[in-house]
Amino acid sequence: MTSRVKVSDEPLSPSGRLFLRPEMDTIIHCALGVEYAMDVEAVKTTIRNSLMLKHPRFCSLLVHDKNGLEHWRRTEVDLDKHILVVENPAEATNNDGSDIEKIVNDYIAGLSVSCPLSLDKPLWEVHIMWEPPCAVFRFHHALGDGIDLMSILLGSCRKVEDPEAVPILDIGGSRKNRKGSFRKLWFQRGVLMGFLKMVLYTLNILMGFLKVVLYSLFFYLEMVLRSLWVRDRKTVISGGEGVELWPREVVTAHLLIEDMKVVKKAIANATINDVLLGMISAGFSKYLDHRSPNSLKKNQRITGVATVNLRKQLGLEDLTKMIESNSRARKGNKFGIILLPIYYAKDVEPLQHVKRAKATLDLKKKSLEGYFSYKVADLAITLLGCKDS
Repeated sequence: MTSRVKVSDEPLSPSGRLFLRPEMDTIIHCALGVEYAMDVEAVKTTIRNSLMLKHPRFCSLLVHDKNGLEHWRRTEVDLDKHILVVENPAEATNNDGSDIEKIVNDYIAGLSVSCPLSLDKPLWEVHIMWEPPCAVFRFHHALGDGIDLMSILLGSCRKVEDPEAVPILDIGGSRKNRKGSFRKLWFQRGVLMGFLKMVLYTLNILMGFLKVVLYSLFFYLEMVLRSLWVRDRKTVISGGEGVELWPREVVTAHLLIEDMKVVKKAIANATINDVLLGMISAGFSKYLDHRSPNSLKKNQRITGVATVNLRKQLGLEDLTKMIESNSRARKGNKFGIILLPIYYAKDVEPLQHVKRAKATLDLKKKSLEGYFSYKVADLAITLLGCKDS
């Protein structure tokens, strides 16, 4: 039995309500492979003392009030209901790595269709597999977005050399401090040159601001049109009626970061994301050309959707302090979406796909499409509800 903690209920966020809709019911799966079989009791002890159980969402039940609205209600967590041991999900025929991956992938694919998370406990589970030795984490998307959940998972780990220290999370280069930049301009080659540089610097900021406004309006208008009226032409990869109920399959791809860096260096100012989008574009083009040759027009568009993190990135120590202080800043989902067009191209050099992807992403980075999509969706769900929005 679980005894409830006396803390006032918190209403579910609009995005959390959306993820709980039967049409969505989104569960995040994360597989973590280990070298040796795990000690279940040690796993329970580690989780019991981890950052996960300090996060309010991981120890809250989903309940409904008299009006049918969802709320989070704090409760005591019974780890025996959350730590589940899997007895031989499939027989491994050999020790080949691909065979092991297939066993884990097939198990996750089965979970994603036939095993919803029970509402009589907080919406997360850990499945421990003996063969192959692996842990499968299941988190309902209503608990939080991927960035938040991965931060919590990493914050629950410790360094090998120092069991009391959390890992160092590389949050990327921070913005350069611009204090004193105007002062430096004044003293470079005299006051007159400093004034001219100041004017150019100000004009550059204004042009950047205008670009942000124009690109944001253009891309968000495109998103509205594609949500309501405009559709991509059907191809062999288009889903059919009831596609959400079709059997699932999880496939693992191995990509070497060193190879991706070689491609990145071949194009000036390219990023790993540019290379990834270019690879997806090239892969779709080859697949479509193989499956339906001569049936597609050049530059036929396939519209993809990418999520954009809108949270301020924190180090793990700051994240730990925030969760322990019960701050609301990290709770729930906070991400926007952007549309990523992919174009069918036949007999094109692979680098051309990357160049086109880079040009697309460079324009997206100059807009607030992701932020607008989050705010508008949040407002629509709040005012109209999940079913009508």
